[in-house]
Amino acid sequence: MGDTPGPTEPTLEEQIAAYQREFQDLDPQVEQIVSALGRLNRRMNVAYGRQTATLGISNAEWEVLKALVLSGAPYQMGPGELAKRLGLTPAAMTHRIDRMVAEGLVTRDRDETNRVRVIVELTAEGREKWLEAMRLATVFEEDLLQDLSQAERGALGEVLTRLLRRVEHAQPDAGGRLTDLD
Repeated sequence: MGDTPGPTEPTLEEQIAAYQREFQDLDPQVEQIVSALGRLNRRMNVAYGRQTATLGISNAEWEVLKALVLSGAPYQMGPGELAKRLGLTPAAMTHRIDRMVAEGLVTRDRDETNRVRVIVELTAEGREKWLEAMRLATVFEEDLLQDLSQAERGALGEVLTRLLRRVEHAQPDAGGRLTDLD
């Protein structure tokens, strides 16, 4: 019953041809770029999810670990700041932190200088999971880019960064998510 593969995704060429058939104003070059970026992003997220799963953490937990590491030593943030950075509701962030505290990845304590404030802090185990995920990601990413020369990598990085800046400027509120993906 579960052995039958689902319908296959059309190739980029098939997708663009179908779009052009239904929408004649389509620029096929633009559609190829945008569709390829979307598919690449989706497949990379699946690959990263498989890697984090081997470490016993989810992509959602990885996002929290990453945010704490990016905050710099001593790797602490308030739950509200984490929620905002990750585009989550406070309730969803609380649920995620609860899980991560139970798994030993983070601690949650009251701020000694302001007892109303809560601080989420990366544990040694959480940092080790982050480092191991980075090691796995580095291997995957090097393999992904193996066919590109250093010059091509540099050019691709510059072009993608320009596109990202354009979207960030046009959609400054689109950094997070509107709903939780847990």
